[in-house]
Amino acid sequence: MIDRPNIVVVCGRNKKRSRTAEYIFKNDRRFNIRSVGLSPHSVRKISENDIHWADLIFVMETDQRSKIKDLYRHIELPMIDILNIPDDYEFMDDELVDLLTDKINYTLNKVYKL
Repeated sequence: MIDRPNIVVVCGRNKKRSRTAEYIFKNDRRFNIRSVGLSPHSVRKISENDIHWADLIFVMETDQRSKIKDLYRHIELPMIDILNIPDDYEFMDDELVDLLTDKINYTLNKVYKL
């Protein structure tokens, strides 16, 4: 059992969804979190370091998981959980905050009993 798992949250450009997740959970003492994007235009683009650091990766959409698997097929990947949250929200949108909170807490409870 990992004491404090490292969580990476991924979206397209690391501007709205993943940044919101990092912001709302940044002071959560149960785990460490960072957010990244898959686009070359991301605020912070995913790197091999992020993959090695992560115990669990959350992506917003199924194709994002596929893209990570393609980009990093040469290394062992942690579990990747799909949140199924479309790119319909602005940073810190109330509904987005609720969706991220519910879905991330659900998976963390299931996987790590956190």
